[in-house]
Amino acid sequence: MLAMCRLAIARGVRTASIVYKSFDVVDSDDFVTNVMNSNVPVIVNFHAEWCEPCHILTPKLKELIGTRDDINLAVVDVEKNAELVHTFEVKAVPAVIAVRNGLVVDKFIGLVDGDMIDNLINKLAPSKPKT
Repeated sequence: MLAMCRLAIARGVRTASIVYKSFDVVDSDDFVTNVMNSNVPVIVNFHAEWCEPCHILTPKLKELIGTRDDINLAVVDVEKNAELVHTFEVKAVPAVIAVRNGLVVDKFIGLVDGDMIDNLINKLAPSKPKT
């Protein structure tokens, strides 16, 4: 376990200078490195290819976060990441969690309106987007 923590820390240091905006989570190690150890807050979007609301929400999240330099979007395919689905008790998709400093600070389930997404983004990273 200690070796795994060291690996996650080493990866976090090595990737700290890389600016992610939106990325797909490959596995649990990738999640630890790029979400839990992230220097900026991350919105995590649990989705599935067969989920129609997911196909509406994911592009909307990418659009809203794409204008910001203070927040990232991680997309987790629930079919490929059962361990993360279990860890975060995802019971339905789309499910979105907001992570800051390695802690879940907010979440919502289902397709929500743009105002609710904006509120989540502003709560997570309250600085103004750069234009």
